[in-house]
Amino acid sequence: MFNIYLENWSHLNGFFIFSKLPEAYAIFDPIVDVMPIIPLFFFLLAFVWQASVSFR
Repeated sequence: MFNIYLENWSHLNGFFIFSKLPEAYAIFDPIVDVMPIIPLFFFLLAFVWQASVSFR
């Protein structure tokens, strides 16, 4: 069982190595790091909007 875990972990490490941006786009690294969080903001905005509509 532990061997399977190590094999999966090595696969994930390889994935993160290949997910680096090319050097020419290194200035966009901070933006790319934040981009996966943006849909969560829209999800939270839906709850805030519903709360504001129900209290009219």
